[in-house]
Amino acid sequence: MRRKIPSTGTLMAFESAARHQSFTKAADELAVTQSAVCRQIAALEDFLGIKLFRRSKRGVVLTEAGASYSRHVTTRLDEIERDTLELMARGGQGGVLELAVVPTFAVKWLLPRMPAFAALHPDITVNLSARTRPFLFDETPFDAAIHAGEATWPGTVGCFLMHENLIAVCNPRLIAPHATLGHADWAQHTLLQASTRPYAWRQWFASRGMAVERDMSGPRFELFSMVAEAAIRCMGIALIPRFLVEDELERGLLIQLVEHEYPSDRSYHLLYPEQKAENPSLSAFRDWLDAEAGSYREARGLG
Repeated sequence: MRRKIPSTGTLMAFESAARHQSFTKAADELAVTQSAVCRQIAALEDFLGIKLFRRSKRGVVLTEAGASYSRHVTTRLDEIERDTLELMARGGQGGVLELAVVPTFAVKWLLPRMPAFAALHPDITVNLSARTRPFLFDETPFDAAIHAGEATWPGTVGCFLMHENLIAVCNPRLIAPHATLGHADWAQHTLLQASTRPYAWRQWFASRGMAVERDMSGPRFELFSMVAEAAIRCMGIALIPRFLVEDELERGLLIQLVEHEYPSDRSYHLLYPEQKAENPSLSAFRDWLDAEAGSYREARGLG
């Protein structure tokens, strides 16, 4: 059955006109006449049966339907351009993986290990994009995601990587190493909060048999990298997964206040749609990542 899709040339004319809010600027960009752009837009509106632009004294303005369609068209054209450039760069060889990742995990744990994967699979390109919340794979270009949370999402397959053990850290200038903090002492310090873990401090204190006032108060940060940096800058005490601050601990930028690790309710998994389970590039990356995570857990006695 023939697809009901406008021509690429028509969509490019519409995308340019929508982006510039001008048929004249679109014509200049595409190296055609303004009348040619007008004909393309008119043909697209006839095809859709919907007005995409309103004509005004100052030029053209997108209708609500036109603005919505423009966002979708721009996304699709960007994807086609990206795929075309990648295919040209690879000369038809190898594969490309689009991976959504929780940002701090990607920077602190995954990226330092990626050169090893690149050496083993030079024909596979892995593109990383930050995502902190769950999403639907059908609505994105992603092949897989590394997520901190539930083991699987509907319609996906999961590969366990590691649990999340939280430790309390701060700059040694804020609190002397090996200092003993009582209930009242904790309450006197600023507790840095991770917005994705609103009850983390309360749970951490409870696991030590403690109840501390204002355990949910303090500046909030979306990313653990922000929390860690705030702790380094003496803004307060942070509660962070150990594997995300190992470098800072080794360099003495941060210290662990007490020898206590709290296993949170979060764990890290590689997730991907069931229909992509046999994708060769994804399979190679999954097997490599599974082995890397297993070696890491074994080296630190995490099981």
